[in-house]
Amino acid sequence: MNDHFEIPGRLKNTSLALIAVGVLTLIGGIATLLLGHTDVDKARFWAVLLHDSVFFTLITTVSIFIQAAVSLAQGAWIVAYRRVPEAIGANVWVFAVILTVILFLIVFTVRDAHGVNPIYKWVTEAEPGKDKVLFGKKVFLNPGMYVAFTLIFLGLWSWFGRKFRALSLAQEKAPVNDTKIYWTVFRLSAVFLFVYALSQMSTTPWLWIMSIQAHWFSTLFSWYSFASAFVSGMSLILLWVVYLKNQGNLELVNKEHIHDLGKFMFAFSIFWTYLWFSQYMLQWYSNQPEETAYFKMRQQGPYSIIFYANFIINFCMPILILMSRPSKRNYFTITFMAMIIIFGHWLDYFQMIMPGPLGENWHINWYEIGIFMGFAGILIFCVSRTLAKSSLVPHNNLLLKETMLHVA
Repeated sequence: MNDHFEIPGRLKNTSLALIAVGVLTLIGGIATLLLGHTDVDKARFWAVLLHDSVFFTLITTVSIFIQAAVSLAQGAWIVAYRRVPEAIGANVWVFAVILTVILFLIVFTVRDAHGVNPIYKWVTEAEPGKDKVLFGKKVFLNPGMYVAFTLIFLGLWSWFGRKFRALSLAQEKAPVNDTKIYWTVFRLSAVFLFVYALSQMSTTPWLWIMSIQAHWFSTLFSWYSFASAFVSGMSLILLWVVYLKNQGNLELVNKEHIHDLGKFMFAFSIFWTYLWFSQYMLQWYSNQPEETAYFKMRQQGPYSIIFYANFIINFCMPILILMSRPSKRNYFTITFMAMIIIFGHWLDYFQMIMPGPLGENWHINWYEIGIFMGFAGILIFCVSRTLAKSSLVPHNNLLLKETMLHVA
Protein backbone atom coordinates (compact mmCIF):
# COMPACT_ATOMS: atom_id res chain seq x y z
CA MET A 1 0.00 0.00 0.00
CA ASN A 2 1.38 3.40 -1.04
CA ASP A 3 0.70 5.23 2.19
CA HIS A 4 3.51 7.81 2.09
CA PHE A 5 3.28 11.07 0.18
CA GLU A 6 6.35 12.51 -1.45
CA ILE A 7 5.91 16.10 -2.54
CA PRO A 8 6.23 16.26 -6.34
CA GLY A 9 8.70 18.88 -7.56
CA ARG A 10 5.95 20.44 -9.68
CA LEU A 11 3.67 20.95 -6.67
CA LYS A 12 6.49 22.42 -4.56
CA ASN A 13 7.56 24.77 -7.35
CA THR A 14 3.96 25.82 -7.95
CA SER A 15 3.45 26.67 -4.28
CA LEU A 16 6.71 28.64 -4.14
CA ALA A 17 5.81 30.49 -7.35
CA LEU A 18 2.41 31.43 -5.93
CA ILE A 19 4.02 32.65 -2.70
CA ALA A 20 6.49 34.71 -4.76
CA VAL A 21 3.62 36.25 -6.70
CA GLY A 22 1.91 37.09 -3.42
CA VAL A 23 5.04 38.69 -1.95
CA LEU A 24 5.69 40.73 -5.12
CA THR A 25 2.03 41.81 -5.16
CA LEU A 26 2.27 42.89 -1.52
CA ILE A 27 5.42 44.88 -2.28
CA GLY A 28 3.67 46.45 -5.27
CA GLY A 29 0.69 47.29 -3.06
CA ILE A 30 2.95 48.96 -0.49
CA ALA A 31 4.66 50.95 -3.25
CA THR A 32 1.31 52.05 -4.64
CA LEU A 33 0.20 53.00 -1.15
CA LEU A 34 3.31 55.10 -0.53
CA LEU A 35 3.28 56.77 -3.95
CA GLY A 36 -0.46 57.29 -4.40
CA HIS A 37 -1.48 57.58 -0.75
CA THR A 38 -5.15 58.37 -1.28
CA ASP A 39 -7.72 57.25 1.29
CA VAL A 40 -9.11 54.77 -1.25
CA ASP A 41 -5.63 53.29 -1.85
CA LYS A 42 -5.13 52.81 1.86
CA ALA A 43 -8.57 51.28 2.41
CA ARG A 44 -8.14 48.93 -0.54
CA PHE A 45 -4.67 47.82 0.57
CA TRP A 46 -5.87 46.74 4.01
CA ALA A 47 -9.32 45.49 2.97
CA VAL A 48 -7.81 42.99 0.51
CA LEU A 49 -5.42 41.65 3.15
CA LEU A 50 -8.32 41.39 5.60
CA HIS A 51 -10.49 39.63 3.02
CA ASP A 52 -7.99 36.90 2.15
CA SER A 53 -6.65 36.33 5.65
CA VAL A 54 -10.18 35.92 7.06
CA PHE A 55 -11.26 33.69 4.16
CA PHE A 56 -8.30 31.30 4.35
CA THR A 57 -8.40 31.14 8.14
CA LEU A 58 -12.08 30.24 8.17
CA ILE A 59 -11.98 27.63 5.39
CA THR A 60 -8.99 25.85 6.93
CA THR A 61 -10.65 25.84 10.36
CA VAL A 62 -13.51 23.90 8.76
CA SER A 63 -11.14 20.91 8.64
CA ILE A 64 -10.92 20.98 12.45
CA PHE A 65 -14.69 21.27 12.68
CA ILE A 66 -15.32 18.26 10.43
CA GLN A 67 -12.83 16.14 12.43
CA ALA A 68 -14.57 17.06 15.66
CA ALA A 69 -18.08 16.52 14.29
CA VAL A 70 -17.25 13.11 12.81
CA SER A 71 -15.36 12.01 15.94
CA LEU A 72 -18.30 12.94 18.12
CA ALA A 73 -20.65 11.06 15.79
CA GLN A 74 -18.18 8.13 15.75
CA GLY A 75 -18.28 8.12 11.97
CA ALA A 76 -15.90 5.87 10.06
CA TRP A 77 -16.31 7.21 6.53
CA ILE A 78 -13.69 9.94 6.97
CA VAL A 79 -10.92 7.66 8.29
CA ALA A 80 -9.76 6.72 4.78
CA TYR A 81 -8.65 10.30 4.16
CA ARG A 82 -8.59 11.72 7.69
CA ARG A 83 -4.95 12.73 7.24
CA VAL A 84 -6.12 15.43 4.78
CA PRO A 85 -8.31 17.45 7.16
CA GLU A 86 -5.70 16.79 9.87
CA ALA A 87 -2.98 18.34 7.71
CA ILE A 88 -5.15 21.32 6.80
CA GLY A 89 -6.31 21.84 10.38
CA ALA A 90 -2.77 21.54 11.75
CA ASN A 91 -1.81 24.59 9.67
CA VAL A 92 -4.62 26.87 10.81
CA TRP A 93 -2.07 28.52 13.11
CA VAL A 94 -0.17 29.85 10.06
CA PHE A 95 -3.19 31.77 8.79
CA ALA A 96 -4.20 32.68 12.34
CA VAL A 97 -0.85 34.41 12.89
CA ILE A 98 -1.16 36.29 9.58
CA LEU A 99 -4.74 37.28 10.37
CA THR A 100 -3.84 38.46 13.88
CA VAL A 101 -1.07 40.71 12.56
CA ILE A 102 -3.33 42.19 9.88
CA LEU A 103 -6.27 42.74 12.25
CA PHE A 104 -4.17 44.44 14.90
CA LEU A 105 -2.40 46.67 12.36
CA ILE A 106 -5.79 47.73 10.98
CA VAL A 107 -7.30 48.47 14.39
CA PHE A 108 -4.33 50.23 15.97
CA THR A 109 -2.44 51.90 13.12
CA VAL A 110 -4.60 52.52 10.05
CA ARG A 111 -6.15 55.99 9.76
CA ASP A 112 -7.17 58.10 6.76
CA ALA A 113 -6.38 61.76 6.17
CA HIS A 114 -9.15 62.76 8.59
CA GLY A 115 -7.97 60.47 11.38
CA VAL A 116 -10.78 57.96 10.81
CA ASN A 117 -10.15 54.22 10.62
CA PRO A 118 -11.23 53.40 7.02
CA ILE A 119 -12.02 49.72 7.75
CA TYR A 120 -13.55 49.77 11.23
CA LYS A 121 -15.09 53.19 11.78
CA TRP A 122 -16.15 52.24 15.31
CA VAL A 123 -12.49 52.41 16.36
CA THR A 124 -12.38 56.20 15.92
CA GLU A 125 -16.01 57.29 15.59
CA ALA A 126 -17.69 55.63 18.60
CA GLU A 127 -17.52 58.80 20.67
CA PRO A 128 -20.15 61.19 22.08
CA GLY A 129 -21.07 63.80 19.51
CA LYS A 130 -19.76 61.78 16.57
CA ASP A 131 -21.84 58.67 15.84
CA LYS A 132 -24.64 57.80 18.25
CA VAL A 133 -25.22 54.34 16.81
CA LEU A 134 -21.57 53.33 17.09
CA PHE A 135 -21.34 54.89 20.55
CA GLY A 136 -24.31 52.77 21.64
CA LYS A 137 -22.48 49.61 20.56
CA LYS A 138 -19.22 50.55 22.25
CA VAL A 139 -19.71 48.00 25.05
CA PHE A 140 -19.04 45.26 22.49
CA LEU A 141 -17.31 47.14 19.66
CA ASN A 142 -14.12 48.35 21.27
CA PRO A 143 -10.43 47.50 20.72
CA GLY A 144 -10.11 45.63 24.02
CA MET A 145 -13.00 43.28 23.24
CA TYR A 146 -11.76 42.88 19.67
CA VAL A 147 -8.26 41.90 20.77
CA ALA A 148 -9.48 39.52 23.47
CA PHE A 149 -11.89 37.58 21.25
CA THR A 150 -9.38 37.43 18.39
CA LEU A 151 -6.49 36.13 20.48
CA ILE A 152 -8.58 33.64 22.46
CA PHE A 153 -10.42 32.06 19.55
CA LEU A 154 -7.58 32.05 17.03
CA GLY A 155 -5.35 30.57 19.73
CA LEU A 156 -7.88 27.86 20.54
CA TRP A 157 -8.51 27.00 16.88
CA SER A 158 -4.76 26.67 16.29
CA TRP A 159 -4.28 24.53 19.39
CA PHE A 160 -7.12 22.14 18.56
CA GLY A 161 -5.89 21.78 14.95
CA ARG A 162 -2.42 20.74 16.09
CA LYS A 163 -3.75 18.64 18.99
CA PHE A 164 -6.05 16.51 16.83
CA ARG A 165 -3.16 15.84 14.46
CA ALA A 166 -0.81 14.91 17.33
CA LEU A 167 -3.35 12.54 18.89
CA SER A 168 -3.97 10.84 15.55
CA LEU A 169 -0.25 10.22 15.11
CA ALA A 170 0.02 9.00 18.72
CA GLN A 171 -2.71 6.42 18.06
CA GLU A 172 -0.40 4.67 15.58
CA LYS A 173 2.09 3.96 18.37
CA ALA A 174 -0.54 2.96 20.94
CA PRO A 175 -1.25 -0.72 21.76
CA VAL A 176 -3.58 -2.42 19.30
CA ASN A 177 -7.25 -1.78 20.10
CA ASP A 178 -6.31 0.66 22.87
CA THR A 179 -9.18 3.13 23.28
CA LYS A 180 -7.61 5.77 25.53
CA ILE A 181 -6.68 8.20 22.74
CA TYR A 182 -9.97 7.50 20.93
CA TRP A 183 -12.02 8.70 23.90
CA THR A 184 -9.67 11.62 24.49
CA VAL A 185 -10.37 12.81 20.94
CA PHE A 186 -14.08 12.22 21.55
CA ARG A 187 -14.11 14.49 24.61
CA LEU A 188 -11.92 17.17 23.00
CA SER A 189 -14.23 17.17 19.99
CA ALA A 190 -17.16 18.12 22.19
CA VAL A 191 -15.11 20.96 23.70
CA PHE A 192 -14.04 22.20 20.27
CA LEU A 193 -17.60 22.26 18.96
CA PHE A 194 -18.58 24.37 21.95
CA VAL A 195 -15.69 26.76 21.22
CA TYR A 196 -16.60 26.81 17.54
CA ALA A 197 -20.21 27.64 18.35
CA LEU A 198 -19.08 30.63 20.44
CA SER A 199 -16.66 31.84 17.78
CA GLN A 200 -17.33 31.05 14.13
CA MET A 201 -21.07 30.72 14.68
CA SER A 202 -21.40 33.92 16.69
CA THR A 203 -18.75 36.42 17.76
CA THR A 204 -15.85 36.39 15.30
CA PRO A 205 -17.89 37.13 12.14
CA TRP A 206 -19.55 40.00 14.01
CA LEU A 207 -16.20 41.51 14.95
CA TRP A 208 -14.11 40.81 11.87
CA ILE A 209 -16.70 41.31 9.12
CA MET A 210 -20.12 42.63 10.19
CA SER A 211 -18.60 45.47 12.22
CA ILE A 212 -17.12 46.92 9.02
CA GLN A 213 -20.62 48.32 8.45
CA ALA A 214 -21.59 48.51 12.09
CA HIS A 215 -24.85 50.43 11.57
CA TRP A 216 -26.22 47.30 9.90
CA PHE A 217 -26.65 43.95 11.60
CA SER A 218 -28.19 40.58 10.93
CA THR A 219 -28.93 37.82 13.43
CA LEU A 220 -28.28 35.31 10.63
CA PHE A 221 -24.89 36.69 9.65
CA SER A 222 -22.70 34.26 11.60
CA TRP A 223 -24.58 31.25 10.26
CA TYR A 224 -24.40 32.72 6.78
CA SER A 225 -20.62 33.19 6.98
CA PHE A 226 -20.26 29.71 8.50
CA ALA A 227 -22.17 28.09 5.63
CA SER A 228 -20.01 29.95 3.11
CA ALA A 229 -16.81 28.86 4.87
CA PHE A 230 -18.00 25.28 5.42
CA VAL A 231 -18.83 24.48 1.79
CA SER A 232 -15.51 26.04 0.75
CA GLY A 233 -13.65 24.03 3.39
CA MET A 234 -15.23 20.76 2.26
CA SER A 235 -14.36 21.63 -1.35
CA LEU A 236 -10.76 22.21 -0.25
CA ILE A 237 -10.65 18.77 1.40
CA LEU A 238 -12.08 17.25 -1.79
CA LEU A 239 -9.37 18.86 -3.95
CA TRP A 240 -6.60 17.40 -1.76
CA VAL A 241 -8.23 13.96 -1.67
CA VAL A 242 -8.57 13.81 -5.46
CA TYR A 243 -5.03 15.12 -5.93
CA LEU A 244 -3.55 12.49 -3.61
CA LYS A 245 -5.67 9.80 -5.23
CA ASN A 246 -4.32 10.79 -8.64
CA GLN A 247 -0.77 10.60 -7.24
CA GLY A 248 -1.36 6.94 -6.36
CA ASN A 249 -2.01 7.56 -2.66
CA LEU A 250 -5.15 7.05 -0.54
CA GLU A 251 -5.83 3.59 -1.98
CA LEU A 252 -8.58 3.08 0.59
CA VAL A 253 -10.55 5.97 -0.89
CA ASN A 254 -13.17 4.91 -3.42
CA LYS A 255 -16.02 6.58 -5.25
CA GLU A 256 -18.24 6.19 -2.20
CA HIS A 257 -15.97 8.52 -0.23
CA ILE A 258 -15.84 11.01 -3.11
CA HIS A 259 -19.62 10.77 -3.33
CA ASP A 260 -19.89 11.64 0.37
CA LEU A 261 -17.78 14.77 -0.07
CA GLY A 262 -19.86 15.70 -3.11
CA LYS A 263 -23.04 15.36 -1.04
CA PHE A 264 -21.62 17.77 1.54
CA MET A 265 -20.73 20.25 -1.21
CA PHE A 266 -24.21 19.98 -2.70
CA ALA A 267 -26.13 20.04 0.59
CA PHE A 268 -24.31 23.00 2.08
CA SER A 269 -24.60 24.96 -1.15
CA ILE A 270 -28.35 24.65 -0.66
CA PHE A 271 -28.03 25.49 3.04
CA TRP A 272 -25.98 28.59 2.15
CA THR A 273 -28.69 29.63 -0.31
CA TYR A 274 -31.38 29.19 2.35
CA LEU A 275 -29.48 31.53 4.68
CA TRP A 276 -28.68 33.94 1.85
CA PHE A 277 -32.36 34.21 0.93
CA SER A 278 -33.56 34.37 4.55
CA GLN A 279 -31.20 37.21 5.43
CA TYR A 280 -31.98 39.11 2.24
CA MET A 281 -35.76 38.55 2.19
CA LEU A 282 -36.40 39.55 5.81
CA GLN A 283 -34.50 42.82 5.50
CA TRP A 284 -35.90 43.63 2.05
CA TYR A 285 -39.45 42.99 3.29
CA SER A 286 -39.04 45.25 6.34
CA ASN A 287 -37.72 48.07 4.10
CA GLN A 288 -35.92 49.84 6.94
CA PRO A 289 -33.37 52.39 5.68
CA GLU A 290 -30.42 51.20 7.80
CA GLU A 291 -31.11 47.56 6.92
CA THR A 292 -31.76 47.85 3.19
CA ALA A 293 -28.82 50.20 2.62
CA TYR A 294 -26.54 47.18 3.05
CA PHE A 295 -28.19 45.36 0.16
CA LYS A 296 -28.90 48.39 -2.01
CA MET A 297 -25.21 48.98 -2.74
CA ARG A 298 -24.68 45.26 -3.39
CA GLN A 299 -27.76 44.55 -5.50
CA GLN A 300 -28.43 47.85 -7.25
CA GLY A 301 -25.10 49.63 -6.89
CA PRO A 302 -21.61 49.02 -8.26
CA TYR A 303 -21.40 45.52 -6.75
CA SER A 304 -24.49 44.22 -8.55
CA ILE A 305 -22.47 42.06 -10.95
CA ILE A 306 -20.86 40.29 -7.98
CA PHE A 307 -24.22 40.05 -6.18
CA TYR A 308 -25.82 38.13 -9.06
CA ALA A 309 -22.65 36.18 -9.93
CA ASN A 310 -22.58 35.08 -6.29
CA PHE A 311 -26.06 33.60 -6.59
CA ILE A 312 -25.35 31.92 -9.95
CA ILE A 313 -21.98 30.42 -8.96
CA ASN A 314 -22.87 29.36 -5.42
CA PHE A 315 -26.43 28.14 -5.96
CA CYS A 316 -27.40 27.65 -9.59
CA MET A 317 -24.26 25.80 -10.64
CA PRO A 318 -24.12 23.40 -7.65
CA ILE A 319 -27.81 22.53 -7.84
CA LEU A 320 -27.73 21.96 -11.60
CA ILE A 321 -24.42 20.11 -11.76
CA LEU A 322 -24.16 18.29 -8.42
CA MET A 323 -27.76 17.16 -7.98
CA SER A 324 -27.35 13.92 -9.91
CA ARG A 325 -25.57 10.95 -8.39
CA PRO A 326 -23.14 10.35 -11.29
CA SER A 327 -21.84 13.92 -11.18
CA LYS A 328 -20.82 13.52 -7.53
CA ARG A 329 -18.85 10.39 -8.45
CA ASN A 330 -17.09 11.79 -11.50
CA TYR A 331 -13.59 12.99 -10.59
CA PHE A 332 -13.42 15.70 -13.23
CA THR A 333 -16.86 17.13 -12.48
CA ILE A 334 -16.46 17.13 -8.72
CA THR A 335 -12.97 18.69 -8.94
CA PHE A 336 -14.21 21.40 -11.30
CA MET A 337 -17.12 22.20 -8.99
CA ALA A 338 -14.85 22.29 -5.93
CA MET A 339 -12.71 24.97 -7.58
CA ILE A 340 -15.80 26.89 -8.69
CA ILE A 341 -17.30 26.76 -5.18
CA ILE A 342 -14.09 28.02 -3.54
CA PHE A 343 -13.88 30.89 -6.03
CA GLY A 344 -17.59 31.63 -5.63
CA HIS A 345 -17.37 31.92 -1.86
CA TRP A 346 -14.17 33.94 -2.11
CA LEU A 347 -16.39 36.35 -4.07
CA ASP A 348 -19.02 36.00 -1.36
CA TYR A 349 -16.54 37.14 1.30
CA PHE A 350 -15.37 39.88 -1.07
CA GLN A 351 -18.85 41.39 -1.18
CA MET A 352 -19.28 40.97 2.57
CA ILE A 353 -16.15 43.03 3.23
CA MET A 354 -15.35 45.45 0.40
CA PRO A 355 -18.40 47.76 0.11
CA GLY A 356 -17.86 49.10 3.64
CA PRO A 357 -14.33 50.51 3.29
CA LEU A 358 -14.28 51.05 -0.50
CA GLY A 359 -17.78 52.23 -1.29
CA GLU A 360 -18.12 52.46 -5.06
CA ASN A 361 -14.36 52.29 -5.68
CA TRP A 362 -14.01 48.54 -5.90
CA HIS A 363 -11.56 46.56 -8.03
CA ILE A 364 -10.67 42.98 -8.83
CA ASN A 365 -7.37 43.22 -10.67
CA TRP A 366 -3.67 42.53 -10.09
CA TYR A 367 -3.64 43.33 -6.38
CA GLU A 368 -6.70 41.28 -5.41
CA ILE A 369 -5.69 38.31 -7.57
CA GLY A 370 -2.02 38.43 -6.56
CA ILE A 371 -2.75 38.43 -2.81
CA PHE A 372 -5.17 35.52 -3.26
CA MET A 373 -2.48 33.57 -5.15
CA GLY A 374 -0.01 34.24 -2.33
CA PHE A 375 -2.35 32.82 0.29
CA ALA A 376 -3.12 29.82 -1.94
CA GLY A 377 0.62 29.19 -2.27
CA ILE A 378 1.09 29.27 1.51
CA LEU A 379 -1.77 26.79 1.89
CA ILE A 380 -0.36 24.36 -0.69
CA PHE A 381 3.18 24.62 0.69
CA CYS A 382 2.23 24.08 4.34
CA VAL A 383 -0.34 21.32 3.83
CA SER A 384 1.85 19.34 1.43
CA ARG A 385 4.76 19.44 3.90
CA THR A 386 2.51 18.23 6.71
CA LEU A 387 1.10 15.41 4.57
CA ALA A 388 4.61 14.24 3.70
CA LYS A 389 5.67 13.91 7.35
CA SER A 390 3.59 10.83 8.20
CA SER A 391 1.64 7.94 6.76
CA LEU A 392 -1.51 8.87 4.85
CA VAL A 393 -3.26 5.86 6.34
CA PRO A 394 -4.14 6.26 10.05
CA HIS A 395 -2.88 2.82 11.06
CA ASN A 396 -4.29 1.42 14.29
CA ASN A 397 -7.34 3.65 14.07
CA LEU A 398 -10.23 1.77 15.67
CA LEU A 399 -12.55 2.53 12.75
CA LEU A 400 -10.10 1.73 9.95
CA LYS A 401 -11.68 -1.61 9.08
CA GLU A 402 -15.13 -0.03 8.91
CA THR A 403 -13.99 2.66 6.48
CA MET A 404 -12.46 -0.03 4.23
CA LEU A 405 -15.91 -1.54 3.88
CA HIS A 406 -17.60 1.81 3.34
CA VAL A 407 -20.48 1.90 0.89
CA ALA A 408 -22.56 5.07 0.45
